[in-house]
Formats: sequence, C-alpha cells, structure tokens
Amino acid sequence: MSSMDERNTFPNQAFPNVRMRRLRYNPAVRNLVSRTRLCASELILPLFVRPGQKLRREIESMPGNYQISPDILPDEIRRAEDLGLGGVILFGIPEKKDLLGSDATDPAGIIPQALEAAKRTCPDFLTITDVCFCEYTDHGQCGVPCRTNGRYDVDNDATLELLAKQAVVHARAGADMLAPSGMMDGMVGAMRHGLDQEGFSHVPIMSYAAKYASAFYGPFREAAESAPQAGNRKGYQMDPAAAAEQALREVELDLAEGADIVMVKPAMVYLDIIRMVGDRWPGVPLAAYNVSGEFSMVKAAAAQGWIDEKAVVLESLTAVKRAGASIIITYWAKDVAEWLT
Repeated sequence: MSSMDERNTFPNQAFPNVRMRRLRYNPAVRNLVSRTRLCASELILPLFVRPGQKLRREIESMPGNYQISPDILPDEIRRAEDLGLGGVILFGIPEKKDLLGSDATDPAGIIPQALEAAKRTCPDFLTITDVCFCEYTDHGQCGVPCRTNGRYDVDNDATLELLAKQAVVHARAGADMLAPSGMMDGMVGAMRHGLDQEGFSHVPIMSYAAKYASAFYGPFREAAESAPQAGNRKGYQMDPAAAAEQALREVELDLAEGADIVMVKPAMVYLDIIRMVGDRWPGVPLAAYNVSGEFSMVKAAAAQGWIDEKAVVLESLTAVKRAGASIIITYWAKDVAEWLT
C-alpha cells in the first residue's frame, strides 16, 4: 500500500485536506489568528505601603516586591504609568495595630497618606485601595472579633459599619476605586450606601466576590503582616471544595448590592470559576487576582532553573484571560508590560 493510500484510510476523513498545523507553521500566521492577547492596560499592580521615610524593604517570600513608605510610592506610580499599566491597588500596613484596626478608618492613616502621595504625583492614574481590616487588626482577622459557639469568629454586621467608614475615608482621600476583600455578607451594599450618602456615588466598587480560603495566600500574609493570630478565615472565605454554583451566588448577591466589577481570587487554580462567572454575566467587568502563592511558586522554580519564568508567566496569564478575566491583578504587572513591548 502506498503512503497516499495509507493517508486516505486515516480515520479522520478530512485529512489531508484539513491540516490544523497550517495555522501554526508560520509565526506571523500564528500571531494573526491568536484571539487571546495580554495587554498592559488590563494589568493591576499590587503595592504594599507602610509608615516611614525612604523605606524599601524586600518581601522575602516574594522576590522583587517590597514594603515601601509613602515618599517612595510616587516612583512606583510613575513607573507603572509609564509602562501603561491599568492601575495599582494599595495595601496599607499601619505602624500600630489594635483590636478594631483603627488606622483603617483614620483620615490620617497609612492609606490616606499613600493616596495623597500618589495623587500628587500622577493625579489621573488609576489608584485602587483594598478595603479590609486584616492588615490593621492585632488579631489578623478581617473585622470585629467575636466568638460563635465557642469558636473564634468575626462579627459580620459590626464589621459592615467599619467597612462603610473605611470606604468613605479612602474615597475622601482620593481613591479612584475601592476593592472590599473581606467576604463579609452585605459588604458591597454597606459600602455603596456609605459612599452615596457622603457624595461619592461616582466611585466604583470592585468586589472580591468569589474569594476562596486558599492555601495560596501565604506569601501575602508576610507582605501585609496579616496572618491570623487565632483561628482562620474559613468561616467567611469560600471553601475550595464548595459547589462551583456557590461562587455564582456570591457574585449575584454582590452585583445586586451595587458592585461594578467582580473578582475571582485566586486566579490560576480557579479558571473554571472565572469561566462560569464570565459566561453568566458577559457584560460585567471581571477581574482575577493572580495571588502571591502563584507568584512565589513560579519564582522559586525559575530560581532553580527548572522553568522559564517569562514563558510560564505569559502562558499562565494568557490562560486567565482566555478563561474570561478582562482585568488581572498580578505581581508580574511591570515585568509583563516590559515583555510585551
């Protein structure tokens, strides 16, 4: 039997007329037909700010990331703007922590200081603030502590009042967008009401709508100095083993309360959730947080020479976007912007 006869007996009767490799052979053709493209303007860079002067303290578990003081922040903001990034999200680390995280609602606290520096430098560059209490409390939980049936817990409704106050403080200091991350029931509604009452109805909310109690947050807790001192956060963050439909319900509730953008966190290990949310609400902007553990694992493997960091990062973030996220929060934002030029 000739080779041509062998081809004609191939189970795929379209072969050899249909050859999928034709669209892959030439790099220019590959680029032409690519439908998923990363863009610097869709990336958000997380930054950690703490009190001090000329402070630039590297975060050991997150190489290349730093805790910085407000006077250093303008340099980071300018660099992010020059690279064409979509914005930054600020996490504050106060000088002193207490039971209720009072620095989080202090008009002279670390985030208002950071916002003043950021807006003085680049007034039109998008500056988002994290709205939560885990970085500010001495116990590391995301709100007012309490006990429920003898177990350490967070008082959901008492925390809502503080979240509304924190949101107004940030908006008044110049935040362009607020991102509540504590997974308190009703948090978006409480913040929206508080903002609207104080004349900030124009300030959008990007809600951590489907945030899982993930093991991938470890390095972040070093960066934000926010590890729980007692208990854990499984009582309010989502169970990774929960039915995927629970995430859809969380998103639906946040949208009903006034969320303008919804987020799935983490990103790379929850691509199925990103896809489900994107398919369910195609007109709603969808963000995904490429979290610290996802970042640090790749960094560690690359440092050993086991993987190509650039190739792995671009492939991973492309997968996040392909799944449906139009906004990606990532510690690689600056690197990716440079790689894409």
